[in-house]
Amino acid sequence: MSYVEVAQVRSAVHRLHRRLGSARVSGIFWLGLGILALFGGLALAAPWIAPHDPRAFVGPPLAPPSPGHPLGTNDVGQDILSELIFGARISLGVGLLAGGLAVALATLVGAVAGYRGGTVDAVLMRWVDAMLVLPRLPLMIVVAAYVGTGLPVVILLIALLGWPAPARVIRAQALAIRRRAHIQSARLFGAGLGYIVRRHLVPELSPLIVAIFVGQAGRAVMLEAGLAFLGLGDPTAKSWGLMIRYALDSGGFFFTHRWVWWLLPPGLGLTLLLLGFALLGMGLEPWTHPLTRRHG
Repeated sequence: MSYVEVAQVRSAVHRLHRRLGSARVSGIFWLGLGILALFGGLALAAPWIAPHDPRAFVGPPLAPPSPGHPLGTNDVGQDILSELIFGARISLGVGLLAGGLAVALATLVGAVAGYRGGTVDAVLMRWVDAMLVLPRLPLMIVVAAYVGTGLPVVILLIALLGWPAPARVIRAQALAIRRRAHIQSARLFGAGLGYIVRRHLVPELSPLIVAIFVGQAGRAVMLEAGLAFLGLGDPTAKSWGLMIRYALDSGGFFFTHRWVWWLLPPGLGLTLLLLGFALLGMGLEPWTHPLTRRHG
């Protein structure tokens, strides 16, 4: 067995040991994972458990809760419980897609910059610095107002404006990892940039990437809800932010009890979903610490 193969086996064993150790995580991790699993199950089962089509006019406007409509109806007669259940799909879908795309871009830029160094690193980091100084939310509002408010546009906007900060974190770790013996050996044996990034850097960075993805997904959920609340989201998507906006636009809203069954449920849904991402991210924090330890 060659030195490179021995080093790769050693690295794989070390990563396995690290992950087995991190499996003994705190209750915070399991609580966050449980909350996200609950919302994930709700989103997947939405077509079967929602009592009505969320876009259908199934009752009189502003009807109070009843056996047929446990959370009543909105101002146009749509079932609020069905909107709430399908809203979990929008929030989780935006979080996973926008967070995943942002992390993919951050990993690509950060890993390449950290591994190559020199001019490549300088150019990529100046690009990241330029992106970081842009005011994220005002820029998203302006672009969404001019480009459109479709859900794909919102996902792309959140991802394109969310990757620079994680890229710097990944680049910092890649700078340390590239000095390890097995990576230096792979370079000496002629391994190219793509091979080293794919086979060495990304696996070594995977705990950090997962933790960053959880944080980015939570931010994406929050940003989508904010854009929808401002009227810059997809008006056809039954998101929780849009539900809150329509509820608050209803005349004399707080002079009745409608806020209890129209405003409170989507607000609590958003709060619990963001809490789930936050707790999961806190539980994954110890996963990132071994990356700073030298080995090899």
